[in-house]
Amino acid sequence: MERKPVKNIALFAAGIDEEYQNGVIEGVIGCARENNANISCFSSFGGIISNKAYDIGEYNIYNLANFKRFDGIILLTNTISDTANNETLMRSASVSGLPVSILDRADHPEFFNISIDNTAAMKDIVDHVIQVHGAKNICFISGPQANPEAMDRYYSYVDTMKANGLIPDASRIYFSDFRSSGGRDSVRKLLEDGQPFPDAIICANDAMALGAAAELEERGYHIPQDVILTGFDNTDHASHHFPAITTVSRPLYEAGYKACMAVLFPEGTPRNTVLDAAPVFTESCGCCSGVKEDISEYKRKTYKLINTCRTDITTLNELTMELADAETAEEDMKVIGKYIEKLRCERCCICLCSEWEGAFYEDWNPDAASEYKIHGYTRNMSAPLIWDKGKVTSVESFPCDEMTPVHDLTGGNVSYYLPLHFRERCLGYYIITNSDFPLKSLLCHSMMMNISNSVENIRKILHLHDSNRKLEKLYVMDHLCNIYNRNGFVRASNDIYRHMAETRQKIMISFIDMDGLKLINDNYGHKEGDFALQKLAEIIKECSGGDRICARFGGDEFIIFGSNASENDIEPLESAFVSLLQRTNSLIEKPYKISASIGTVVTEAVPDVELFSLITQADEIMYEQKKKKKTSRYLRKA
Repeated sequence: MERKPVKNIALFAAGIDEEYQNGVIEGVIGCARENNANISCFSSFGGIISNKAYDIGEYNIYNLANFKRFDGIILLTNTISDTANNETLMRSASVSGLPVSILDRADHPEFFNISIDNTAAMKDIVDHVIQVHGAKNICFISGPQANPEAMDRYYSYVDTMKANGLIPDASRIYFSDFRSSGGRDSVRKLLEDGQPFPDAIICANDAMALGAAAELEERGYHIPQDVILTGFDNTDHASHHFPAITTVSRPLYEAGYKACMAVLFPEGTPRNTVLDAAPVFTESCGCCSGVKEDISEYKRKTYKLINTCRTDITTLNELTMELADAETAEEDMKVIGKYIEKLRCERCCICLCSEWEGAFYEDWNPDAASEYKIHGYTRNMSAPLIWDKGKVTSVESFPCDEMTPVHDLTGGNVSYYLPLHFRERCLGYYIITNSDFPLKSLLCHSMMMNISNSVENIRKILHLHDSNRKLEKLYVMDHLCNIYNRNGFVRASNDIYRHMAETRQKIMISFIDMDGLKLINDNYGHKEGDFALQKLAEIIKECSGGDRICARFGGDEFIIFGSNASENDIEPLESAFVSLLQRTNSLIEKPYKISASIGTVVTEAVPDVELFSLITQADEIMYEQKKKKKTSRYLRKA
């Protein structure tokens, strides 16, 4: 039987370690593996940390996907809190020409929409709180106004309140972010607004309900005795909370499964699929417990979660400690490779932008910002670490549009693409293949942040070393003449001179003074004076060869220092100097002549005579000879 080609599906989501995302993605994976398809999940942790620059770095991962390499797209835009990124993703998916599934977005008829009936389930919850428990003063904590699911639940709450003869109070409606912290913040506002304490608080999801419950309990309120509290989603955390949260059970696995089926087999698949949700009335509204799970199974799951978390924390602490000691990219990758096995994955790749070491000191380089990658990735990427079933390799370069340095030739694989960045600056990304670590570990986000920070730390160390080299060069080099300055000369010659003195060997010192620099500056300008100094320095450097040290000792003064010297070295040096001066003047064709006087001393180095005293002797000889305007063996003027 002919083997069908493997299909590749791109999945976009945020916060995949949360229960809603877990449920939907597990359904997608289940369907993909049944049909031998591969899933590439592009996920961020945007919106979790209240930092705009950090979120930019997180959301950039969505720019990596090359739709030409996929056969279908699944969008969980309801998990991505940034509206602009959502719109960009939906536009890109729409023009891709691929079949696209989206969760709970009926306003995009070009996509396969897999919806869960939020309206009916919310109506059941509100009716129950009013009609069964007699609540009249009801607060509502909504999700984001830009989120279609949140708005469905909000409008259902409003309509059901009116149908029961109650007028929703706008001052008792709090729009939040679907996160636990949003539930806490809403309760704080509720308690601070000075209005009568409510009979019930209805939340648009379980996470906010749990945050609200924690805030209420810390302030001494009891649920449901003092206030009824409800959620939505029927998460494990909500059902295991005490009191268990009255909520709505949604077929998340089925939604993910159908979303995947729609893009794998688009022919004949309806554009809109609506799944039913059912209310779960339990302890937080005053009903009897709806928990049917065996206590032994609950204890087993809880122990496993706690034990896994403890193990991951230990791993994270050890990894963080070792990463702190790494000072090179190679050391960093070696440490990371050591701990990847503990992520319980088949393969993990760390991919870096070709410009990841980009300039750090913007103040020194006004154009440095352009060297950073903020949106998108570089044309070519490197993979300095590929951990594949225990084998560690690397790839020096691969095209970014291929997205991965290692392609899966078989189906049924799941790869998670996670951003690697520092604030808004893109450094690269991670690829974790066939692992439940990104979905199930509470520490995936923390570990990714630690590794990202370590790569950024290496980048800064590289730039610190580079800056030190530049500062060192500024300290020892003359920037105009590109030879040693006085500091550089001292550093380069001291040890050599000390050795010569200890072994009683001879040294040679030539002191050179430029003639007429002031006249050049006064008559032709300082730019020409600088040019003349540079040309003279080039001559001196050429005369020095590779075994002598030359330096600009002062404004128009230069020096040559040589070891293992003899009196026979003087004549060739000074003759070469005069010859090069003449040749240079004939080549540059300036209205002035570059002229200089040179004085040379050859003497035995002795321990009790400092190098600078010998330099002074050479200077004095040169000066006397220059003053007399005549040449000698020790002085020639050109």
